Order: sequence, then structure tokens, then C-alpha cells
Amino acid sequence: MKKNPMIILTGPTAVGKTALSIELARRIDGAIISADSMQVYKYMDIGSAKISRSEMQGIPHYLIDELEPAEEFHVVRFVEMAKHYLEEIYREGRIPIVVGGTGFYIQALLYDIDFTEQECDEAYRSSLEALAKEKGAEYLHSMLQEVDPESAEAIHANNIKRVIRALEFYHLSGQKISEHNENERKKQSPYNFAYFVLNDERAKLYEKIDLRVDQMVEQGLVEEVKHLKDMGCHREMVSMQGLGYKEILDYLDGKRSLKEAVYIIKRETRHFAKRQITWFKREREVIWLNKEIFQYDEKRILDQMLKILIERNIYKEKD
Repeated sequence: MKKNPMIILTGPTAVGKTALSIELARRIDGAIISADSMQVYKYMDIGSAKISRSEMQGIPHYLIDELEPAEEFHVVRFVEMAKHYLEEIYREGRIPIVVGGTGFYIQALLYDIDFTEQECDEAYRSSLEALAKEKGAEYLHSMLQEVDPESAEAIHANNIKRVIRALEFYHLSGQKISEHNENERKKQSPYNFAYFVLNDERAKLYEKIDLRVDQMVEQGLVEEVKHLKDMGCHREMVSMQGLGYKEILDYLDGKRSLKEAVYIIKRETRHFAKRQITWFKREREVIWLNKEIFQYDEKRILDQMLKILIERNIYKEKD
């Protein structure tokens, strides 16, 4: 059976995926599926660095502005929604480009990995949730570190839901969720794909991250979070766990100054970018696009991508 085409364009936060994805989509008649855990939420524009309607330049975008902040968004839901949109894109004769920095989501979609929660132990889960409230996220993370260091490295301590899921998986099966995921990862992809990772020198990337955070504050990040808070959004919501949102909530709640909040956002975003790069280095069949090698010339990067897509029979140039 002929495999359907799929292009992945990912990389660390602030590397420049959005602009490149638009240029690529214009060249190949593509449609973009966002693989971002925050841009799917309405009203969360500044803190998620969401693409604007004008920036889209008429290119169809999916999984942006689709959910209310109170709704849960996780890997299972992402795959379900993305597959629905893939069918629509193929029907229209376009090529899907999955764009975003959430490597876990990309991996699940690309290899059709089963992350559904077949079993759960409500009592055990509740006890872990209580423990997180009583002793904090770091304590729970240290429990995971003891039983499954690989998962502990991949999951941030603040992502309490994923930490709990990994502990629960181990509790129920006696198997590390990292081992289960590793076995699932060995699956062959049902797609004819090219997996591009856009990257930059660490110092330049960190400089861009700091600049972007300053711009977010100038554009009204505090006002955006205040509006969400007034709507009834609180830190227990999955949406409000996003980088930038929980820190500004702390500022609004008087727990820290704005200067401290901004400093923490910058620091945590840099750490996040580092973890993203580590994740992509572990992935199979990845094509690295290091910007410095192309002298930061976007046309050269795009030409290289098109050359690979033609070689792999993912895209055919129009006569």
C-alpha cells in the first residue's frame, strides 16, 4: 500500500519554525497541523507565541484556537484530532506539515503510538495528587526518579499529570513507562515522511528566547493572564501550566515581583529548549537543519528541504 505523505518541521522554541513553515506550505500547497500543547487554546495568544491570522497568509492551519482553557489537552486527544484533520488535508489533495515543538505529540502521531490509558487506579492516583499538594511537585518527581530515571529526565517536575501517569503505569504493570514507550517507538511509521529539526547555536537561541519573553511582556502578557484569571482560569488547569502563564499568575497573586517572574520564565524557557533538543537527538530518521551551516539564509534551508522532499517522493515539482 502506498503511504500517505507527511512532513514534520520541529525544533526548539523560538528557533523560527513558524516563518519557515509558511514558506514551505506556500511552495508545496501544504496545510499546517500545530503540534503545540498551548496554541490549541483560545485566549492564550501572547504567552504561546501563537501565529496570527495575517501571519498565516491564507495557509490552512489546524489545532490552533480550538479548545477552551478549561478543557484538557493531552497526547491521546492530540493524535485523535490530528488524524481527523489529516484525512481532511489528504482529501483536499494537500500535503500535511506538522509544525511545533512538542516532540512527544509528534512521535505519537508519526509512529501511531498507543498512549491510551487502558488501566487506571483511582485510589493510587488520588493519593499521588494529594501528595503533590502536600509535599510539592519536586517530591513527586523524585519518586519517579527512583523507579524510572529515564522518564524523570524526559518529564518536567511541573508536569504533575504526566509524572503521576508514569508512576501509576509502574504501579500497575511493574514496567517503566519509558520502556513501554521505547518499544512502541520501534514501530515503523505508516507515513512516507520527512522529519526536519530546525536548530541554532545555543547562545543565539538563548538570546532569542530572552528577547521573545521581553516582547511578550511588552505585548501584554500580564494583561492576557489577568483576563484568563478573571475568566476563572486557575493554576490547576492544564492550560495554565504552560510556560509564562503560571509564573505571571504567581505575580498577580503577589507571590513574586514581575521582575522575578520574567527572570523565571526566561530561565525555564531556556531549560525547556535544551530538553527539546535532547528529545530530538534521540529520535530516529531526523534531518537536522542547523541554521549556522546555511549562513542563516532561509531560502537555502527551504531549497534543501524541497530537494529532500522530491528525493523521497513526498512532493513533486509542478511542470
